[in-house]
Amino acid sequence: MLATALVIVGGCSEPTGPKTVNSKDLSVKIPAIKHAAETNDRSAEAEMVRDLDADDAAVRLYAIQGLRRLSAGEDFGYRYYDDSEARKPAVEKWRHWLEEQKH
Repeated sequence: MLATALVIVGGCSEPTGPKTVNSKDLSVKIPAIKHAAETNDRSAEAEMVRDLDADDAAVRLYAIQGLRRLSAGEDFGYRYYDDSEARKPAVEKWRHWLEEQKH
């Protein structure tokens, strides 16, 4: 009984590790994306652009929301719910935008 309780309690712990947009753990990555957008953290832009092609729709949603905020409302026609082929033109525009931000 005690072992079961420990497993249940242990399974509910907060994720550990760096709170970064580069995390593979979605419970870390998504809040990190939100935080980066809220604090205007330009260092997160490249990962957010990469996340526009993520397999997970939630990651794509938060990435585009973050990029919109960092770019003063731009979206380049990106829709997180489109399939990868339909997203491709907008993702390319975001990649171009990212390159322009470096200069």
